[in-house]
Order: sequence, then structure tokens, then C-alpha cells
Amino acid sequence: MWLTFLGKGGSADGECPSLFAADSGTYVVVGWRTQTPETVEIPHLLLGFTEPDTFIGATMSDTGRGTFLLSGRPITDRATLDQMSMQPHEAAIEVPKAERTYFGVTAAA
Repeated sequence: MWLTFLGKGGSADGECPSLFAADSGTYVVVGWRTQTPETVEIPHLLLGFTEPDTFIGATMSDTGRGTFLLSGRPITDRATLDQMSMQPHEAAIEVPKAERTYFGVTAAA
């Protein structure tokens, strides 16, 4: 899986949760480890790095402290992991990338 870096943020140490676009048409998210291997915690601001007209197509649970819990497929293959910089307290998961569909009308001139 080939990754394109999209952005990172959320911690003061510079090695933060990160978002990547995968060549498979999905997103790869690096977030803080939780008790569940397929779930990471990410800051709200990470969602601002999604590609235009797309969003993370997985259910997120708001923690109430500026972060979401996000679940996906844990990344374990070495070739993909080597493309990312992660701290020991972080893990990577793959989640669906979905396209936005807009319903409605624009303002009349």
C-alpha cells in the first residue's frame, strides 16, 4: 500500500496523530493507542486534512475532550508501517474514504 501524507496535529511533541491517503482509495490514520487494537483516538482537527469532497467513512465516537475514537483495520505490514513515523503510544488503522454528496440548492441571485 502506497501512502500520501495529508497532515498531522494534536500534540506538542511534533510526532502527532497523522492522516494519509492510500493508493487503495482508503485513508490510513495514525492515532493514540487505546485498549482495543482496532481503535485509535484522534484529535478533531485531524479531520480537516481529508481530501476535498471526501470524509472518513467510519463511525466515530466523540470523547467529549476534543478527540474521537475511530475504529478500522489495524495496519501490520512492514512496508506500509515504514512509510509512517509513529511513537510507541501510537497505532495505525485503515478506514474507508467516502465521497460527499450534496443535497439542496444554492442561493438565488
